[in-house]
Amino acid sequence: MKKIFFAFIVLIGVSAIAQTKTELQKHYEAFYKEMRLQGDVTGVINALTHLNVIAPSKQRKDTLAFIYANDNQHLQALNTIGIEKLDTDSDLAVQVKGISLKALNQPKRALEQFEVLNKRTPNVYLAYEIADLKIQTGDKVGAESHIEYGITNAKEDMKYAFYERQQPYEVPLKAAFLHLKALAIYKADMTNVDDAIALIDQALTIDPKFNLASLSKQALVARKEKTPEKEK
Repeated sequence: MKKIFFAFIVLIGVSAIAQTKTELQKHYEAFYKEMRLQGDVTGVINALTHLNVIAPSKQRKDTLAFIYANDNQHLQALNTIGIEKLDTDSDLAVQVKGISLKALNQPKRALEQFEVLNKRTPNVYLAYEIADLKIQTGDKVGAESHIEYGITNAKEDMKYAFYERQQPYEVPLKAAFLHLKALAIYKADMTNVDDAIALIDQALTIDPKFNLASLSKQALVARKEKTPEKEK
């Protein structure tokens, strides 16, 4: 009789826990929807974190990591989904890893992720990221094909965002590729200043307000003026 009574109590306890878990999940799902409507990033992160504890979901984890990355909380994003290159990762997870690793100054690891994404769905934006990272890691030759692909395939309405100023701004993607090509040429041969400046001038013709290109040109012109004639 005692055993039956004990089993009955356990059954009630398990049922109560299951009911509480279901109620909590419904609560945080509703909370998540409300926070999204309000545009409350902290609230969305809080809701998704609780939901991942109550009912773990890879898709939900990827979403949480994306929200962290989009809010410039890149370390938290990577702590959520890891940094490993996994074939089983969703496109969203690979994208988040690439963006966050790049933001945390891990170009080699970021490059691995962007190359995975590019194999799945190649496009000019990924070509830019890969070319930029290849230049950073010293692979100027490897960057060339991606740059040429970008210059050839970038459409007039395609933009790329830069953040070196306090206020972010966008420029035509083709101009961004021309600037990148100039940097690649200069880094491959630091005496080849004129060709690099000529490419930057092309980028500035497309968008005269391209601030980073203007800064690069100023630096190259200053170097050219300081370089002795025999070194040119």
